[in-house]
Amino acid sequence: MAISTEPRTTPTDPAPSGSSQGEHEPVGPTRQAGPVVGGARSRADGPPALLVDRVTKRFVLGRRKKVVNAVDDVSLRVARGEVYGILGANGGGKSTLIRLVSTLLTIDEGRIEVFGHDVARDEMAVKRVINRVSVDAAFFKKLSPYENLVYAARLYGMPASGVRVEAERILARLGLGRSRLGEPLEQLSRGMQQKVAIARAILTSPSLLLLDEPTTGLDPRSKLDVQAFIEELREEHDATIVLTTHDLAEADRLCDRLAILDRGRLVVEGTPDELKARVRAEHGLSPTLDSVFMTWTGRSLDDDIEDEPGDEDDASLRTKGGG
Repeated sequence: MAISTEPRTTPTDPAPSGSSQGEHEPVGPTRQAGPVVGGARSRADGPPALLVDRVTKRFVLGRRKKVVNAVDDVSLRVARGEVYGILGANGGGKSTLIRLVSTLLTIDEGRIEVFGHDVARDEMAVKRVINRVSVDAAFFKKLSPYENLVYAARLYGMPASGVRVEAERILARLGLGRSRLGEPLEQLSRGMQQKVAIARAILTSPSLLLLDEPTTGLDPRSKLDVQAFIEELREEHDATIVLTTHDLAEADRLCDRLAILDRGRLVVEGTPDELKARVRAEHGLSPTLDSVFMTWTGRSLDDDIEDEPGDEDDASLRTKGGG
C-alpha cells in the first residue's frame, strides 16, 4: 500500500481559551490569507497554520554570561496553504525561530500555535503535523536512504510495506535514482543526502513543513531539483511551508510572503512584489529583493552579524541547543 503524500487532516478547533489573536496583532503589512499562487490558494478557515505571537528566546553565551535575544518579540501569522519565507543574515534568528516552532527549543516569552495547538502545552499534537528539514540534516550514515526512510516511517506509525514504492517515487522526483537507494548515506554527496532529508520529511505527509535552508550548499542542479519539488508540493498538495533561505532568487520564486529578521527582530513583512514596490516608491531603489534586504537591514544577506551586540551566533548556539 503506497503512502499518500497528501497531508494529514489538521484540527480546526479554535485557539485555546485565553489566547485571543486580538491581544497582540502580528506585525507586517499583510494580514489576509495569501494570494493565489501556482493554482493553490492559502485558506483562512480555522486557525492559521502557524501563529507566532510576541515570541522572545534568549541565550547566555560565553564566560561573560552575555545575554542575547536570538528571537526578539517576533510576531507573524502564516495562513494554511502558504509558502512563507524567512530571510536574514547568518545569526539573524531564522534557525532559532524554526527550532522554537518545531518544539526543539522552549520559548522564554510569547506563544506559538500550530493549527491551534500551543507548542508548549500540546507538544505531541504539534509534532504529529509538522516535519523539519535543516541545512545539517542528521542521518544514520551507515544505513542506506531506504533504511533511513523506513526508520522514519515507522517512528510515525506507518507500515513498512508501502514505504519503498513511495520512497522511490519521491526520490526519483528529486533526481535520486533507484540504484542509489541501497548505498550507505556516507557514500552519497551532500546534495544527495539533502534530497534524502527532504524525502524523509515528505514521506510523513506533514501539514506544516519547516524547511531551514534546504538548498544551502547544493550544486546548481540539485538546488533546481529541490526548488521544483517545493513548487510541486505547493501546487498539488495542501501542505503549508515555512522556508528559510539565503538565496533571494529562491525566495522570490517560491514564497507567497516574506519576513526579514534582523538581530532577532522582524523588520518587514509582505509579498515579494509588495516589498519590491515599496523599496522603489519609498527609497527610489531598483525593485529587487537585494535592495529590499539592504534597505531594512543595512547589510548584505551574506554578512554575518554574530559579533554585533544583541544577536546570536548560529554556530555557537547550535552546540548549546539553539541557533
